[in-house]
Amino acid sequence: MKRLFGTDGVRGVANELLNPELTMKLGMAIACRLSQHGHPLRVLIGRDTRRSGGMLEGALIGGLCSLGAEVTSAGVLPTPAVAYLTREGHYDLGIMLSASHNPAPDNGIKLISGDGCKLPDALEAEIEAVFYERGFDHSYPPSNQIGLWKTDEREAEHYTLFLLQLMRDAMGDREPLKGMHLVVDCANGAAYEIAPDLLQELGAKLTLIGIAPDGDNINEGCGSTHLDILRQTVQEEKAQAGIAFDGDADRALLCDEKGMTVDGDRLMTLWAIDRKAQNRMDPPIVVATEMSNFGMEKCLQEEGLQLLRTDVGDRYVAERMRETGALIGGEQSGHLIYSERGTTGDGLITMLETLQVLLRSKKPFSEIAHPFEPVPQKLVSVRVQNKQGWREHPLIVQHMQSIGEKLHGKGRLNVRASGTENVIRVMVEAVEHGLLEESVTTMVRVVEEALA
Repeated sequence: MKRLFGTDGVRGVANELLNPELTMKLGMAIACRLSQHGHPLRVLIGRDTRRSGGMLEGALIGGLCSLGAEVTSAGVLPTPAVAYLTREGHYDLGIMLSASHNPAPDNGIKLISGDGCKLPDALEAEIEAVFYERGFDHSYPPSNQIGLWKTDEREAEHYTLFLLQLMRDAMGDREPLKGMHLVVDCANGAAYEIAPDLLQELGAKLTLIGIAPDGDNINEGCGSTHLDILRQTVQEEKAQAGIAFDGDADRALLCDEKGMTVDGDRLMTLWAIDRKAQNRMDPPIVVATEMSNFGMEKCLQEEGLQLLRTDVGDRYVAERMRETGALIGGEQSGHLIYSERGTTGDGLITMLETLQVLLRSKKPFSEIAHPFEPVPQKLVSVRVQNKQGWREHPLIVQHMQSIGEKLHGKGRLNVRASGTENVIRVMVEAVEHGLLEESVTTMVRVVEEALA
């Protein structure tokens, strides 16, 4: 059976894999699996600015309502807003239509549980089983049991008010950003209205990029995956900082007043050091993925903090944070979770929390935004005949252990298989160039010999 759900919901090119027929059927499968006897399933739907968003939302609503679900459309808003509003509005399910940082022809359907977290893999698998096995050849409920649908754009206002209150309470000021000049790139995506409105309410002077979505220009040469314009504009405008969101605003990257990028690793480290200085870093743990830089790990160790690593993927970070009670976690890409503020990555909270640290420091952003020197890193993708069983191959296991011992305290080795190709990715970080090259060369040769 072909997998429908991937690591982040259902993704595909609109009108190809992700067409109205599939989307309506998925809505029916969701309603069929999640509806409870005597209680209509309450669903909140948000979307980003892609051309296909309205079409897919209509199909999804049709499928959900046909089996009795009650649906509220909140319009264009960020993924983390859907997570927050689902939890706070006591919805049974939140659905976000977005393909995040991907180009406009792509779209996706992300499912969020009533507690504001991503739907568990097991429950997605059950929905998928219904999608493929039921066929929906049974009769529909009578007309008086069709689910109701409504639109409510006030939902976005509730989220904005939540963010405003967070910042004002933290800084004890109605306009804590008064006198601060910021450049903001909204990627022509879900944050194109809410981010400028929020920052202006907080008193900031803004230079704006990516706030004219036309359905086809989301992430196009702008946003968190294309920082050149942001960095250049910050320097030209002599702004204090720049912020760039991705298409659904669940991630954000920043740059300092000199135009230097401040990635997720630096932001997490900055937050952790700031909280420790306030004696508020309990437990003393930061959760990141295998891809976070070794320099970050060393810096945190020097501060008496522990870095826990997970597989790549924000859901794995979130799960480990819940297990450990960690306050800070995320990915180098800027998908960061601040557990006291929300259940999922939130680019707007990332922005606000970082601006709080900047205001408290009373320093230029460049003086605090780079708390560690990244350790040199090299990544090589090794194409193999068959990647199956690579973890148990004795030659690979032996050399991973020996190289790991050589790198201990000086760097690290990470070997992982691609999820979509017959490729093994070898990544080495090391403080010494010679050790870096030797380790990469040896591990690549071993993988090629073992899996050729």
